[in-house]
Amino acid sequence: MKRIALCIVGVMAVSIGVSAQGGRRGAPPPPPPQLEPGASQADVDKALLGAPAQLRGQATVIKWKPADWTYDTLRKGTNQLVCFDKSGLPGQQAFSIECTREANMERAKQNMRFESEPDRAKRQAAIDAAEKDGTRAKPEFGSVWYHLMGADQATAGTHFTIAVPGATAASLGLPDNGRDGRVWIMNAGTSTAHLMIPGE
Repeated sequence: MKRIALCIVGVMAVSIGVSAQGGRRGAPPPPPPQLEPGASQADVDKALLGAPAQLRGQATVIKWKPADWTYDTLRKGTNQLVCFDKSGLPGQQAFSIECTREANMERAKQNMRFESEPDRAKRQAAIDAAEKDGTRAKPEFGSVWYHLMGADQATAGTHFTIAVPGATAASLGLPDNGRDGRVWIMNAGTSTAHLMIPGE
């Protein structure tokens, strides 16, 4: 089972490396996609701060509507990565950028809705209820969530996790805590299970 976990991390490293080298082989990278009518380049540029440099050029950018947690697309990309600015929205830090796979957008929408509940106990109760009744949207297994957040842009820190919904120590062969310094599974056995990387 340890091979499964090592495979996940290995595939990520290879795919990131290949993406990074793509622009150096032969033709230059394609130009960024056009903005949608009415979209602001400043909004797009800010949302892309959370993306890995080699994926920024073709990432999709959206803007959330807090009234119902739907969103407008500011730029439609081609590489399955979606980035959005959550800064100052209900339940979010003053500076907060997030990027993840397009397949995770239903999960991201749920997260935004849950996080907008100011009462911590009510928020957790709603998450637990959705987990229990099966309505909690599952993220794509092996997908990465990139975060850039803090009090402001100058002091913001980066953090990323790898979604492994339903994974346990037994299924992946990884610990469910970080005490021994290895990659570990946080929230093991739930749809929120994700790999944590020590020191990241």
